[in-house]
Amino acid sequence: MPTGVAIRDPRGRLFDAAERVLLRDGPGGLTSRAVTAEAGVAKGVLHRHFAEFDAFLAEFALDRVAWIGAQAAALRAMAGSGTVAGNLAAALPDLFTPAVLALIRLVIARDELRARLRAATGSRIPLVSESTAMIAGYLAAERDLGRVAADADISTLAPTLIGAEHLLFTDADGTPEPAAVARVVAAVLAAARRPP
Repeated sequence: MPTGVAIRDPRGRLFDAAERVLLRDGPGGLTSRAVTAEAGVAKGVLHRHFAEFDAFLAEFALDRVAWIGAQAAALRAMAGSGTVAGNLAAALPDLFTPAVLALIRLVIARDELRARLRAATGSRIPLVSESTAMIAGYLAAERDLGRVAADADISTLAPTLIGAEHLLFTDADGTPEPAAVARVVAAVLAAARRPP
């Protein structure tokens, strides 16, 4: 790209490029040079907007954490409609896209990034913790409406559901079938069903 040409939404452009590199080359291939080359910009563009590459990676991950927050609000708004299992089965695939799974692997692989994200979010395992909170918030809303048993242990159900689905999506060659996602949701929620 020629020098002096304004770049529209440089942060978003760099984040999108980082996601493509991460998907194609994995955490080990994610470098500042790879990101700027993928974005089609000079390396200085990244450093103009971010103090250093780890700061860029932290902002990239925080952008995705904010997206999970928006998804959480949308899921909570569905409380009382449809079925609990159906709402969860529909929402979970968005939490485990190949891009999100790759970003989780990146966070796990990079100690400095994980430390920055913990400081920024207070999350023990950034991205996974927010996903678990999303499910817990939804289940609590449904419990308040009487659609989940009053004594359901949401603090156990939510991480169990996230862990089981994470394994399903990680083990799948591509995205698992919706029926497989629904089976996992149903199995985990069996403990939360109200007695007839």
